[in-house]
Amino acid sequence: MSSPRRQAPTLDGRTALVTGGGGGIGRACALRLAEDGARVVVVDVDAESAAAVAAETGGESVVADLGDPGAWESRLPERVDIIVNNAGVQHVSPIEDFPPEVFARILRLMVEAPFRLVRQALPGMYERGWGRVVNVSSVHGRRASPYKSAYVAAKHALEGLSKVIALEGAGHGVTSNCVNPGYVRTPLVEKQIAAQAAAHGISADRVVAEIMLAPSAIKRLVEPEEVAEAVAYLCAPSASFITGASLMIDGGWTAH
Repeated sequence: MSSPRRQAPTLDGRTALVTGGGGGIGRACALRLAEDGARVVVVDVDAESAAAVAAETGGESVVADLGDPGAWESRLPERVDIIVNNAGVQHVSPIEDFPPEVFARILRLMVEAPFRLVRQALPGMYERGWGRVVNVSSVHGRRASPYKSAYVAAKHALEGLSKVIALEGAGHGVTSNCVNPGYVRTPLVEKQIAAQAAAHGISADRVVAEIMLAPSAIKRLVEPEEVAEAVAYLCAPSASFITGASLMIDGGWTAH
């Protein structure tokens, strides 16, 4: 028997744009929004993975380096009802050794690109009286960690941008929220685990348990599908009064 959700999709006729949609959280969000009836546009720098997810969702793919401002805006669809700002990268280094060009690129990708995407889509959302912006932030949008200056700065900035979008869009039927996961089981996190294991000379399991999840009450990684479920909820009619919020999916990290 099919689920009630599948019998009555809530996003029929809506177009959802998911950045970093070729894998990890982005892929999970694309699949979940398609399940609710949305036509999904998968934006990713990797052409093969973007095309694969687009095929899974029955949508389309756009190959774009969002860290290159202005080089991709003309290739996006004219109508976008939902934006999931998910694309991101990580670089771990002490501030005194952190390359300024890497810092700048991370902020372009994770702050300027969401601003440009929303700026382009808002007039149409306002005209139709409906829109959803969901920003995939992080526990690092609320908490800092050493050696992640660009990532932490970008996520804090994204939180502020999300609130401004919420305030400006409220009278036009547009909501804007963040979802804030802890460490998610994605390729980006797997790379961090391997790097930490090599740096500390311990096993990957010990890195997860003793370093990454030390502040978390729930001692496991978040699954991408759990984040996608929160994203889908924020896009649903039942969440129309939720805006300017940050939904923590951090296993109790920020409860301290």
